[in-house]
Amino acid sequence: MKYALTGGISGIGAHTVKHMLDAGHQITVFDIAPPPVELRSSTLNYIALNLADSASVAAALDAAGEGYDGLSHIAGIPPRDVNEVACLKINAVNAFSFISGFLPKLKTGGSVISVASRAGMGWQDNTEQLDSLIACPADKIETWCAENQIDATTAYRISKQAVIYWHQKQVAQHIGKTRFVTVSPAAVETAILGDFKRAFGPAVEANLARVGRPGKPEEIATVICFLISEEARWINGIDIVIDGGMGALQLSL
Repeated sequence: MKYALTGGISGIGAHTVKHMLDAGHQITVFDIAPPPVELRSSTLNYIALNLADSASVAAALDAAGEGYDGLSHIAGIPPRDVNEVACLKINAVNAFSFISGFLPKLKTGGSVISVASRAGMGWQDNTEQLDSLIACPADKIETWCAENQIDATTAYRISKQAVIYWHQKQVAQHIGKTRFVTVSPAAVETAILGDFKRAFGPAVEANLARVGRPGKPEEIATVICFLISEEARWINGIDIVIDGGMGALQLSL
C-alpha cells in the first residue's frame, strides 16, 4: 500500500511511520525537517512541508504525485506563549488547504485520518465560530485572532475543534470515495507534553493521576494505522477519543 503522512519525524508521527514501514508499506513523509538516519529507507520518500507557509503547502502538493491509499495528518504544534496565529494556521487553516489539495491524489476508497485532541471536545457548541475560522484566509488569521480575543491556549483548543468539525463536514461530499476520521488523544508522553501541562494547568496532572500515566505515542500510532487500513473501511465520519478513561472518570466526580 502507498500512504502519505504529515508530521512523521517525531512523537506520534515517527511511531506511525515505523509501524507502516514495518508492515511493508510505501510511505511519503511531509514534514518541516527531513527524517533522521534511522528512519530512512528505500520505501520512505520525504517532501518538505511548512504548514505555517501557504507557498510551502502548494509546493509540497505539487511534488506529491498521486495514487495514494491514504493520508495520515499528524503535524501540529502545541500552545505556547503568543503563538495563537501560528497555532491556527498550522493546526487548522493551512492543514485544511493541504488535505483538500491532497484529496485528488487519493485512490477511490482511500482515507484521511487526522490527529485532533481531547482538547477539541465541545466543538458541537462552537460551530459558528469554527465556520468563521475555516472560512478565514491564512493571511487574515492575525486579524481574526484579534477580533475574537484569542490567546494561544484558546487557539489550540479551537484549532482541534475545527479539525474534528471540518473532517465530519467532508463526509457527505465524499461518501463512497474517501473516508474521514479523527483521533483525539489526551496527554501523550512526547516532547511537547510539558507545553500542554503549562497551557492547561493543574487539570492535566489531575487527569493523569486518575488514569495512572500519559498515553504512549506508539499506542496512538497503532490506532491510526488500523484506521487508515482497509480493515477499517466501515469506520467513517467519527472522532475517536483515546484518553485512558479520563472522560469516563469525569462521571464519578
